[in-house]
Amino acid sequence: MNTKEYSMPINMNTEKIISHFGNDFYQSLLTKLAEYQVKWMLDNFKQVDYYSINCIFKCTSKKHGDSILKIGKSSDETQSEYNALSEYEDSRFCRVYEADISNGALLIEQIIPGTQLRAVSDIDKRLDLFCKVFEDLHKQPSVKSKYPTYMRWVSRIASFMRDKTDFKKLSDYMNEAERICRDLCGKYTEEMLLHGDLHHDNILLGNDNQYHIIDPKGVVGDRVFDIPRFVLNEFEDDITEGFSKKYRYIIETLSKKLSVPKIDLLRLVYVEMCMGNSWCVESNEKPNMKDVEFTKMMMSCDN
Repeated sequence: MNTKEYSMPINMNTEKIISHFGNDFYQSLLTKLAEYQVKWMLDNFKQVDYYSINCIFKCTSKKHGDSILKIGKSSDETQSEYNALSEYEDSRFCRVYEADISNGALLIEQIIPGTQLRAVSDIDKRLDLFCKVFEDLHKQPSVKSKYPTYMRWVSRIASFMRDKTDFKKLSDYMNEAERICRDLCGKYTEEMLLHGDLHHDNILLGNDNQYHIIDPKGVVGDRVFDIPRFVLNEFEDDITEGFSKKYRYIIETLSKKLSVPKIDLLRLVYVEMCMGNSWCVESNEKPNMKDVEFTKMMMSCDN
């Protein structure tokens, strides 16, 4: 990597960045890193080996200490995350230190040691910790119009899938999921500020021995819509008899702890599974139809 633009080398995987984001993004990234290094007084950059919508670096801020620098393409998603973190200040959420919204950049608190909830091997303890995080998480947004709604997420991707004739079965499932989601929105009517991606990898252990939350998407809906991503993260590589038992146990346990009927949890997971796999199609990735059909079957069996 050419590091002549920087006062110190930056540890990054150039090949992977270009492969995932493209060369134009990479060239822009170099310029932004040089700017933020000076503007936000950053050093000790080390890229996190994770590739989604953002390029992520651990770094040190002379002003804020250990930090995370996120740089992405989507300023809309950056804006929603910034708004959510700002509203959840002084809570379990990580703090946001600096922002350059138009360039898709956020400097946020680094949770240390940052051990993910998935590291808790005992399923009962894992479920208990998730429920404790969930139960004291949500608040009403200051301005609802600053965020998309969960229903809008579902309807947008359902509309996208209706044009995908190569994925007719998934499109039909997504249409069904949209109808189910409308029914659920009619039953669960609170308009809370949701995380939108509340799963194991976004729930991190801090030095205070408390779990903290990162990477909110910022979306409005009833709090029940923040449950299914966690369940999806419990899925395994294959649908086995053992996993089926585990899945039923998770649903039954969450139903008791969170006071949500089992059938509604099964419907929530089905909606989320359809939506997640439809997003795969949108990203030119292969959907996992076995997982979709498993959640549909489990939902139908409980009716």
